Amino acid sequence: MKIERILRVALTIGFSLNSISLWAHHGATEYDMTKIVSLNGSVKEFQYVNPHTLVTFTVKDDNGKAVEWQGELPSPNLLSRRGWSRSTLKSGDQVTIIGAPAKNGEKGMQIKKLVFPDGHELPGTVLPPDSSK
Repeated sequence: MKIERILRVALTIGFSLNSISLWAHHGATEYDMTKIVSLNGSVKEFQYVNPHTLVTFTVKDDNGKAVEWQGELPSPNLLSRRGWSRSTLKSGDQVTIIGAPAKNGEKGMQIKKLVFPDGHELPGTVLPPDSSK
């Protein structure tokens, strides 16, 4: 009986320690979800990698100077179910990127959607109408 109790306590502690990493994910806390910005830019780099896909792009500021931004998207697994692939973006592609800017003022955003010059859109963190995707 005593061994069974020790085993239960050990398993409870083990499962608790294992779940600590679940609390570490930042979610959207670093982005200001009360603001949405729309930027026209040129893709510099597209990293279709886990845990978050990244898009580095340049935009012109008010003075015409090129400024580099970085946008964060969900995992490639989720994006592939929304129509994305490793070849969706290439260096030099012109796109409009819409998303929530970083709270700390850095040139970063959580991408809500991406719009191509021909008007077609791909969802980023916004769920498409068919939310099963």
